[in-house]
Amino acid sequence: MNKQQRGLTLVAVSLLLGGCSWFSWLPWVDGDKEDLAKPAELVKFDSELNLKRQWKTSVGSGLGKKFLRLQPKVVADRIVAADGYGVVQAHDRFSGKRIWRVEIGQGSDGMLSSLNFIDRRDPSFVAGGVGVGAGLILLGTTEGFVHALNVADGSEVWRSEVNSEVIAAPVTDGKLVFAQTIDGRLIALGKDDGEERWSYDNQLPVLTLRGTSTPVVAGDIVFTGFASGKVVAVRAVNGEPIWEHRVMLPEGRSELERMVDADTTPLVLSSELYVGAYQGRVKSLSRRDGRPLWEQEISTYTDFAEGYGQIYVVDDSDVIHAIDRQTGEVTWIQEDFKRRKLSPPIAFSNYLVVGDESGYIHVIAQRDGRHLARRKIDGDGIRSAMTLADNVLFVLGNSGSLQAIDLQLK
Repeated sequence: MNKQQRGLTLVAVSLLLGGCSWFSWLPWVDGDKEDLAKPAELVKFDSELNLKRQWKTSVGSGLGKKFLRLQPKVVADRIVAADGYGVVQAHDRFSGKRIWRVEIGQGSDGMLSSLNFIDRRDPSFVAGGVGVGAGLILLGTTEGFVHALNVADGSEVWRSEVNSEVIAAPVTDGKLVFAQTIDGRLIALGKDDGEERWSYDNQLPVLTLRGTSTPVVAGDIVFTGFASGKVVAVRAVNGEPIWEHRVMLPEGRSELERMVDADTTPLVLSSELYVGAYQGRVKSLSRRDGRPLWEQEISTYTDFAEGYGQIYVVDDSDVIHAIDRQTGEVTWIQEDFKRRKLSPPIAFSNYLVVGDESGYIHVIAQRDGRHLARRKIDGDGIRSAMTLADNVLFVLGNSGSLQAIDLQLK
């Protein structure tokens, strides 16, 4: 599939899903005509925690109107975050003081800018990030570039043209950088020079969600999912396939019904791998050979969290499922956040934390899913996954507000 065909595919998906509130940010979708149920109302509860803000700062111009999720990342004593328009900043994670600020790329001049049908009024172009490792900050763009910056001062180490959008964070094993492109390729680049070492190609279906899985490196193997519904394991050194597993077979008469994108980031724990697919299943696989261990009929495209011997899954209706890691049995379900467009969950201590489109962060108990605390962080909403360090949550809101939040028992 060439670049123009890929662009048309994305338009088709957006048009087909135009009636869904998830795509109400598209310029041709009239939110006043939506006939779907509204987001669930916030429930009342007795708070058991204080969510104390340690500091607050701003990162560029925020994430814009496109569905960008740019998770901030902790590197030693600093937190690094990016906006959708090329601003990258490093802050002291204890005080919030800015250490450096740089700008990358030119969103309106890239070779793929003519294919930006998603929202011409929004020139954001940083879509994959933030990746960190081996002294590098890694970002992908809709212009088809992977950028590597020096974590010490933000200076550019290299940039590599990969000829297709990179909308998931690149990752590194210290020797190579791995990036997945929206046209179905997993690419390995040299850590020092950005030169392509190998690529693994996967055939795309006619229609896909606008998203890709983030590759995960475990030992000498790279795991990732594709829009075809497949999850693959390849050798990091040369891209040689080890195994592949189809999470879900396409079903239905229409191409929309047959969408089974495996966009969740594979969760690697011990000898198991946990994966999910849209309009499909959540599965536990053997890390060694891809053999299925258990499965649940849950449609998802959001990354998982793990804790208390459970896997936490946010489904496509924003219902949270807690699944026993070993048996695959559902332990509890939390339905109070339906249609609130939740961010990927993060688990620590006894807490499970998510953000929503109204800008709240919600804390629930890992043990039983009960409400523990809630606080509004950003009026523009929260889409990006949060980052944890020393029991402090770092939250990047859609407006570009970056905050450090401490959870304290009352």
